[in-house]
Amino acid sequence: MPPLPALAKFLPFLAWWPRVTRATLRADATAALIGAIVVLPQGVAFATLAGLPPQYGLYCAMVPAAVAALFGSSRHAVTGPTNAVSLYVFATLTPLAVPGSTQYVSLAFTIAFMSGAIMLAMGLLRMGRLVNFVSHTVVVGFTAGAAVLIVASQLRNFFGVHVETGSSFLSTMRSFFSQALEANPYAVLIGLVTLAAGALARRVLPKAPYMIVALAVGGCAGFALNLLLTPEHTGIRTLGPLPGALPSLSVPDLSADTVKSLMGIAFGVTLLSLTEAMSVARAVGLRAGQRIDANQEFVGQGLANVAASVFSGYPCSASFNRSGLNYEAGARTPLAAALSAPLLVAVAFAVAPLLAYLPLASMAALLFMVAWGLFDVAALRAILRASRSEATVLMFTFAATLLMNLEVAILVGVTLSLLVYLNRTSRPQMRAMAPDPRHSVRRFGPVARGIAECPQLKIMSIEGSIYFGATDHVETHFETLREVAREQKHLLVVARNINFLDIAGGEVLAREARARRWGGGRLWLEGLRQPAERVLRNGGFLGEIGEDAVFRDKREAVARIFEKLDPGICARCRARIFEECPTRPLREDA
Repeated sequence: MPPLPALAKFLPFLAWWPRVTRATLRADATAALIGAIVVLPQGVAFATLAGLPPQYGLYCAMVPAAVAALFGSSRHAVTGPTNAVSLYVFATLTPLAVPGSTQYVSLAFTIAFMSGAIMLAMGLLRMGRLVNFVSHTVVVGFTAGAAVLIVASQLRNFFGVHVETGSSFLSTMRSFFSQALEANPYAVLIGLVTLAAGALARRVLPKAPYMIVALAVGGCAGFALNLLLTPEHTGIRTLGPLPGALPSLSVPDLSADTVKSLMGIAFGVTLLSLTEAMSVARAVGLRAGQRIDANQEFVGQGLANVAASVFSGYPCSASFNRSGLNYEAGARTPLAAALSAPLLVAVAFAVAPLLAYLPLASMAALLFMVAWGLFDVAALRAILRASRSEATVLMFTFAATLLMNLEVAILVGVTLSLLVYLNRTSRPQMRAMAPDPRHSVRRFGPVARGIAECPQLKIMSIEGSIYFGATDHVETHFETLREVAREQKHLLVVARNINFLDIAGGEVLAREARARRWGGGRLWLEGLRQPAERVLRNGGFLGEIGEDAVFRDKREAVARIFEKLDPGICARCRARIFEECPTRPLREDA
């Protein structure tokens, strides 16, 4: 029996739970196991980056990941510690407490709770539509940039060189190339073996979890090299011993003074976390053909952060690395992300001693494969070919992702998308029209097709919106028409394609009506939509234009306007533009 819609709205996992089968469970378990293995070194690294003891990174990947999977909307997004949020926590809390201290850890718990509460409130208030301003082009550019960042962050491990963690992209690349000749050949060999094993397994063994095969082959190769040549000679870095304790309950400090001092930081974490989470969810959803419910995703991320605050975690978000890995590993339902939590506990207890010997070069190779999967080559090619403006947005978003903070990169992409949209809408299409004699009903057609125009009446179709951003374009066009076509004193605006009209647009039409009257003609409107007419009427502009100048039908409009035309000019006109025109025009020598 399918779950009740109202109940599934509050408990979204009830909607996908009936689709879980033995086959999907096997695929999800495999993806969860891979994710649990990968998050071990990541969790430790991100916690250190956030100024917290290493184990808190693992705690952040346990309960919060399961909560976000159960209450979010994405099938593949995996929540946990992330690079961007960790850096933000460190940068904002360091002035308030000593990193790693009890007070510092308590503040991290509090930030997680406050930001989670804000996210939850935004989701319940249905504010998820805000992410609609993040266009498809921005997501594609951001995803490609994030893939490059993943590769850059793993160069140190793949090549066995020393690059400062947490450095900017340019600093990372500068440091790497300065040491490229000092790369560890054994580490590079292990990385290449891992890549080759993954690629071969994917081609030859399509049903096998190629990432686990790649890690196993890379791990065995590293172990064999160290056994034959000794670790001191090879210099192959491994994961090393990892903590395996379970998270304990924690209590955030919600005193008035603490909440007041952390409110600005909490809003910053909220912005960064939601931006990153929605970008990840939409990027992976785009590849998986899934439509993301932004409001539900806000709720899931909010509950995940609240859970982090009471289970020894710090602010978290959806992870690009783990989400891409989850998709590439074949996850079918959110159960994969939920299962990664208990599997991480099991791995931390049972497998951590073995993983201590896993070469970091193998982990880097695995993440290289993930990064490659994030490049949507088809979408990139389509955007670059389709539109120059969209290509500009794509390239700027890509560059901003590499050179700026992630939340700033998203804002850059969104801002550029809005500017492109505003530039397009600020120039509504204005086309000269005339009745087409080839049609029995004399349908209006573009003059560019060679259709003759009336010498006294200009017919103009406006397609788009006349709002404050478009008034200059529209008014300039009107002025040009009055200068170029002085004999066409009357102007009929075909307004059925005017999508929106604001006060500024109403003023433009009123000014044009005055100018036409002063020149001995009139401004006429045909097919005006009711919302636009309401603005003209309520704003007092319709009185300036004239109630008798607004028509619902073009026949009625032409018949009424024809009465205002100069019959002498009509008599000399040899083209029968309208049905009302004289049927026997005067001869040229008459």
